Amino acid sequence: MRVVIGEDQALVREGIVRVLERAGFEVVAVAADAPDVLRQVRARRPDVLITDIRMPPDLTDDGLRAALEIRSSEPGVGVIVLSQFLEDRYAFELVGDRAEGVGYLLKEKVADPAVLVDAVRRVAEGNTALDPDVIARLVGRKRVGSPLDDLTPRERDVLALMAEGHSNVGIAEKLVVTVPAVERHVTGIFSKLGLHQSASSRHRRVLAVLRYLQN
Repeated sequence: MRVVIGEDQALVREGIVRVLERAGFEVVAVAADAPDVLRQVRARRPDVLITDIRMPPDLTDDGLRAALEIRSSEPGVGVIVLSQFLEDRYAFELVGDRAEGVGYLLKEKVADPAVLVDAVRRVAEGNTALDPDVIARLVGRKRVGSPLDDLTPRERDVLALMAEGHSNVGIAEKLVVTVPAVERHVTGIFSKLGLHQSASSRHRRVLAVLRYLQN
């Protein structure tokens, strides 16, 4: 699996390189600013791009804008963005209308090699890897008259894992329950949130949940 890394902090960049290479990935290029991220991805055609949100030249959201451009122009490249701060709007903007092959992680999570490696593998396979802390905040926030109030604690657990991009099998493994039990919870969640159950694929399901949580 071929990876391009966009990160302007040398120590962080080298740490990511080391983690990925130890996991058997091939880091084909690194970039220290957003324009070089675009150049390297287009020249190297990696399976996955990992980029920080805040990068030169402006040190604002240059990395995110580069990631969005790659998402638009290079749909075969999976994209993971790293954020220093918990900004759920970045996750929504990144996913947009296509949940395939996209990830959003808090930068502190990179300190756990297993989390980063798992995210890269999931995104490379065309799946979603959204940071649990972002999803937990969205699921847990209080809104007047929200249908989320009708969810049981277990349904909230299932909803959070759905929004992260996990399949029913993956949710069952994480919660140590049966797949049929997860399916019953999913049915209840869709009913209570007024989401169409016809959105049965993993990606459409993630989009449906994210759109609901965004409101």
